[in-house]
Amino acid sequence: MSGQFEASVEVDRPVEEVFAYLADGRHDPEFSPRVLEIAKTPDGPTAVGTVFRSTVKDAGVKTSREFRITDVEAPRTVRWSEQSKNLITAEGGYDLEPLPDGRTRVRIFNVLEGHGLGKVLLGPAVHAARKDAPDFGRRIKAAIERS
Repeated sequence: MSGQFEASVEVDRPVEEVFAYLADGRHDPEFSPRVLEIAKTPDGPTAVGTVFRSTVKDAGVKTSREFRITDVEAPRTVRWSEQSKNLITAEGGYDLEPLPDGRTRVRIFNVLEGHGLGKVLLGPAVHAARKDAPDFGRRIKAAIERS
């Protein structure tokens, strides 16, 4: 059982700059208040196999997350897959499209999947993520434009 949410925004920055910002998942706390801390291994540019480990807080509960980059095609595509064993896990990515005047269209999406008790929690989690998706997109836009 799974559910998806997505958001699209237009960012007033060139696609290469947007890609560099989003491919470095250490920026996630700048637009995702649920991410309390995050680290990347190995050092260097994000590539297939790069791992981001984070501590997040959802519904008052802290959990550890581990995401592995599964595809990177600069400056257009980033894909990830959650490796951690949580009640709800995610796979997702960014699709970037250059627009006229040095702007970039950003599409973020996540497919959430419930495991065990997480199958019961999945519906409300997907509903909350979909409800927040437009604001999440706006937070991404604002964070990139501030950087």
